[in-house]
Amino acid sequence: MQPLNWRTSSYSGAPTNECVEVADTYADVHVRDTKDRTRPGLTVPTATWRTFTTALTGGLLDRQR
Repeated sequence: MQPLNWRTSSYSGAPTNECVEVADTYADVHVRDTKDRTRPGLTVPTATWRTFTTALTGGLLDRQR
């Protein structure tokens, strides 16, 4: 298995300093906390990640007030 190529989320950084990193392979997407890379991350199938990010950017996960 090749090493993962981690990249930082475009929404990471100031002012909250809450960062995640993402690495993708053909079959899966890996997500981890930038501040503690020793902890286990989350791995999901690529199709599941795509569904999640589409819902997120489309506002489908916005909280109803």
